[in-house]
Amino acid sequence: MINVVAYFKQWDLYPFILLNLLFFTQAAYVAPIIMMSQNRQNDRDRIQAAADYKTNIEAKFEIEALQKQLLKFEIEKLDKILKIMEEMKAK
Repeated sequence: MINVVAYFKQWDLYPFILLNLLFFTQAAYVAPIIMMSQNRQNDRDRIQAAADYKTNIEAKFEIEALQKQLLKFEIEKLDKILKIMEEMKAK
């Protein structure tokens, strides 16, 4: 800011070469850190996805077991209804 406002003695003239050098240097050491953090996040996401998949598979098996039980109860109920209807016909 002082360099821009200074009327005399501007040490970094308009294209701001020194400022650009500073920004590029900062970007050069920050970029690998960002890449490493993204890789760690990818690893965490992969582990979370595997855990979600395992949970979904277990839930699928539980739902299928519940459906089989419900079907069994439905068949038993229908058998009882048919038995009652046959008894009523016999009377």
